[in-house]
Amino acid sequence: MLLGIDIISFMASNQLKSGIDYIGITTPFYCNDGKGTFVFNKRSHNARDEHGKWDLGGGQLHFGENLQEAVLREVKEEYGCEGDIQEQLPAHSIFRNLNGHDTHWLAIPFFVKVDLSKVKNQEPEKFDKVGFFKLDKLPKPLHSGFQITFKQYREYFDKYR
Repeated sequence: MLLGIDIISFMASNQLKSGIDYIGITTPFYCNDGKGTFVFNKRSHNARDEHGKWDLGGGQLHFGENLQEAVLREVKEEYGCEGDIQEQLPAHSIFRNLNGHDTHWLAIPFFVKVDLSKVKNQEPEKFDKVGFFKLDKLPKPLHSGFQITFKQYREYFDKYR
């Protein structure tokens, strides 16, 4: 544990950036009502990247946190509601080039069932809005990380139509 704390302190003190200076670990989540409707957020100019693009939600895995705790914590932080994990997708790398920087994230995504009536925008500084969409009528433009996962794992998404 000391080694982990030392590495985290080193990265923070040297202002290294997840996904750019080292592989970032993210736990994307695909909140849905179990009947084919998914929760998306439109990223504001204050989001880390991909401003104005629609995404589903996610966050970085914290040191000492298990995957399921991270996902449910982020669902609560972003959408203000509880969720039930339905399924985990296979972990996979997301490689992108953003603003001239190559990025590498290890995504460990989850499908999470939520009550849509309890979903709200808990991070208005990061999200311009939150909306509900069916998979055959997705908002545009979409976050590139989601596009990669959606294309690669479409059969998983089709189970939640």
